[in-house]
Amino acid sequence: MPLNITSGTAMAPPRILIYGPPGVGKTTFAAGSGKHAIFVPTEEGADVVGVDRFDLCETTGAVMEALDGLIKEKHDYKVVAIDSLDWFEALTWKSVCDENQFKSIEDAGYGKGYVMALAFHRALLGKLTQLRRDKGMACVLLAHSQVKRFEDPTTEAFDRFEIKLHKRASDLYTEFCDVVGFANHKMTTRETTSSFGQKKVKAVGSGERVLRCASRPNFVAKTRYPIPDELPLEWAALMNAITTKEEANG
Repeated sequence: MPLNITSGTAMAPPRILIYGPPGVGKTTFAAGSGKHAIFVPTEEGADVVGVDRFDLCETTGAVMEALDGLIKEKHDYKVVAIDSLDWFEALTWKSVCDENQFKSIEDAGYGKGYVMALAFHRALLGKLTQLRRDKGMACVLLAHSQVKRFEDPTTEAFDRFEIKLHKRASDLYTEFCDVVGFANHKMTTRETTSSFGQKKVKAVGSGERVLRCASRPNFVAKTRYPIPDELPLEWAALMNAITTKEEANG
């Protein structure tokens, strides 16, 4: 019986997670994909940008229903955006509490509530995978950032930007996505000396917003594509980088 072997690269719709501080332009980035994008909002914000969107989803059931509609119905959308993951996570905690009559997600004890919530995250990823496979849709997952202490066994502990999710959920989405990008304002530092001779370091920013796609000690990121470590925070810039590299490899 011959071996069923595939070689070479295959271009499939990308799975993208963008996280960063509030107001940096995450929703605007996803909206940059144009009229073929549809938002599943778990928080308000997409309405200001003016993109096509479902009604605000205030339960995990509403999120799943919206995705089921995209799976079952005929449409021309090519990108589905979840805005945002950390607000969706809060809905998963509420679902766990409602199903188990908990007052708090901590009531399950020893982190068990967060493990139970993973079932809803996996259900979300399952529907996104179905949309990617059956409808040819890319997915964009938006999330806020948080600064957490990272205990590195090879060196001293340090602070870094991470996705604002429980670690188990964050690991799940990081593994799933082809690109995890940290969105932030580009900044440099400048040393100044006061009249008393004291030296201070000041942060200086031009307002430029960038997407960082390669992990560094001070933030989490990843990419499965051979693209630049840093790009403008624009949909077109990321898509051009991905398709250019794919065409070159092909």
